[in-house]
Amino acid sequence: MLRINKYFLLAGIILAMGIALAACSPIENRPGTEDRERLEIVATTTFIGDVVGQVAGGIPEITVLLEPGQNPHSYQPTPQDLVNISRADAIFVNGLNLEEFLDDLLDGSGTEAKVVVVSEGIQPLGLPDQTGGEGDDDELEEDHGQEIGYDPHVWFDPNNTFIWTENIVNALARLDPAHAADYQANGQAFQEDLLALDSWIRAEVNRIPEGNRELVTDHTSLSYFAQQYGFRQIGAVIPALTTEAETSGQELAGLIDTIRENQVRAIFVGIDFDPTLAQRVAEETGVDLIPLYFGSLTAGEPAGTYLDFMRFDVSAIVEALQ
Repeated sequence: MLRINKYFLLAGIILAMGIALAACSPIENRPGTEDRERLEIVATTTFIGDVVGQVAGGIPEITVLLEPGQNPHSYQPTPQDLVNISRADAIFVNGLNLEEFLDDLLDGSGTEAKVVVVSEGIQPLGLPDQTGGEGDDDELEEDHGQEIGYDPHVWFDPNNTFIWTENIVNALARLDPAHAADYQANGQAFQEDLLALDSWIRAEVNRIPEGNRELVTDHTSLSYFAQQYGFRQIGAVIPALTTEAETSGQELAGLIDTIRENQVRAIFVGIDFDPTLAQRVAEETGVDLIPLYFGSLTAGEPAGTYLDFMRFDVSAIVEALQ
């Protein structure tokens, strides 16, 4: 797990300044303080920040730890993160071990904020079998230097984001009962958008022949999308749930064989991820590399909101495979 002890000296100075400023402010953001005017909410990822913003409707103040374009698998916390978390009334997180930096960050900030796991209630998926039935979890763990766990990429299925929205509505309503009706109305409107998005995705996927609905990615990230919309995730350049893992020459050779045997049309690679290994596989097999957004929204177009992000990625997948 990522350690952040090297930040603590500078963070302590900044944290003390932040707490002093907060004490002088007319807006007090600690739970139980009667004169505060706005909740202070922290969201870890840009996806969560966007959905919380849709539900919140501008009522609370929202800070997102990760900036657009930052990879949550390799995120390095900053001293300012400690200040933001120390002031927060609630912290909205994905869970499923996506935010490996969070435990140390919570400890270092001394926060008493409520931690809301927005993925609570989602049925998690594990690492799909991409080995042809050979090998076991112990071998995979040794090869990739990580513990086999659940796939955190739940946001690739808008039906899961529907559950996020419900969890966010409930949490905000408990924290701020005076605006509960606003949060519920905003959440319901966004859930209707999610249902429309789901219908659109199904119509787009129907344009792809069933035999072409096979996905190869730079790391194992599309399991929820594949399960919901009838794809097979048959391989990954790094057959692991994080871009921080490693792959072996034997695994790359096996992936090349899989691509050739299945006549795969494309490898989908994250725009924020080093494509070097994927390029080697593409050159060996003659398939196209198709860029997708995986771990973050963008600052504006083309994927500045969750809805835009899903439409961009689905359109790219359909165009590559139809």
